[in-house]
Amino acid sequence: MGKGGNQGEGATEREAPMPTFSWEEIQKHNQRTDKWLVVDRKVYNVTKWSTRHPGGHRVIAHYAGEDATDAFNAFHPDLDFVRKFLKPLLIGELAPEEPSLDRGKSAQITEDFRNLKKTAEDMNLFKTNHLFFFLLLAHIIAMESIAWFTVFYFGNGWISTLVTAFVLATSQAQAGWLQHDYGHLSVYKKSKWNHIVHKFVIGHLKGASAKWWNHRHFQHHAKPNIFHKDPDVKMLHVFVLGEWQALEYGKKKLKYLPYNHQHQYFFLIGPPLLIPLYFQYQIIMTMIVHKHWADLAWAISYYARFFCTYIPFYGILGSLLFLNFIRFLESHWFVWVTQMNHIVMEIDLDHYRDWFSSQLAATCNVEQSFFNDWFSGHLNFQIEHHLFPTMPRHNLHKIAPLVKSLCAKHGIEYQEKPLLRALMDIISSLKKSGELWLDAYLHK
Repeated sequence: MGKGGNQGEGATEREAPMPTFSWEEIQKHNQRTDKWLVVDRKVYNVTKWSTRHPGGHRVIAHYAGEDATDAFNAFHPDLDFVRKFLKPLLIGELAPEEPSLDRGKSAQITEDFRNLKKTAEDMNLFKTNHLFFFLLLAHIIAMESIAWFTVFYFGNGWISTLVTAFVLATSQAQAGWLQHDYGHLSVYKKSKWNHIVHKFVIGHLKGASAKWWNHRHFQHHAKPNIFHKDPDVKMLHVFVLGEWQALEYGKKKLKYLPYNHQHQYFFLIGPPLLIPLYFQYQIIMTMIVHKHWADLAWAISYYARFFCTYIPFYGILGSLLFLNFIRFLESHWFVWVTQMNHIVMEIDLDHYRDWFSSQLAATCNVEQSFFNDWFSGHLNFQIEHHLFPTMPRHNLHKIAPLVKSLCAKHGIEYQEKPLLRALMDIISSLKKSGELWLDAYLHK
């Protein structure tokens, strides 16, 4: 009987050969109702499972038809655990003659980056200093206590109210950076504990939603500064960003606002309104519409604690105004820090670069100092954070010199600048895009 045939009792039939696919075939499956992706040369059909993906269905959709190996490895600290979910989705593998990467992505850069990550693992840079995160949480709780004591002891006059508001805005900003750490699974080895503490910090300390944050933020990391994929560059026609959008809007004579003045009205509708208006509406509606009841319960616990604390001093209306003033202050802090690393970089359609190149094109760093680290929640190391999102933030400065060396090897620009320069570049970037739009609007 032929090879692999049934040769008697107890014999096993040879398993059917794994189907193989070309990149041309795989790239056809990048639709909303038909999503394939490749991890370590294995082809997976994630169409149905994507709706159950903890990071949201869109982050998977953004890699449909592509090699997602480095993104998959970057987002999941426990690879053995998450591979169990991939196994039932396996439908085949790349044909032997096909390269491991699609669309001409650099195999050499990818290999060097994976070696760099292995070096980081050997240096224990993914190991957490739990005292560091305990002290971060402690100083947030301390500020909350100081804020209450200030009003309790000094009364609700203008000076004590302003002092309290600034202390609480600082506490909120720092809680925002801390929830970011837990959301990226960069504190505990087990994802479960990261998720639990993440819900506590973002829900009870900030009144926001963990699922809303996951769904939005992981898209940003997967495809930073890519139109139609990164929600952070979807500005609802308020701003035009980068060169491509500015020129497209100009050529199509689109003028929702006078974009040549966007560097000026940014001060009026950017930092002041993002958190107290846009984010708050989006968060509350997302929790209700998508029935995220656990997140809603955590958020309610924040509001209950806040109003029980401050209604005795300011009344109901006064407490509402006080809360929105705090968020107004926090919003300035958040917008300037988060935009100084991204809005000044390339913002374009997807060029399907390898993981390392795509992150470097969209991110830049701000010089290290104790203040800069604290002020930005270590997002001054935005390059390293984007390359290694599960690395505890206190280790990002240790891998930075190796990232610089890899950039130098491959002729990739590694941008690092002083804090004030980074903040000023936000305005100059908006001005440049506005001027490009106006020129295209008038002359093309």
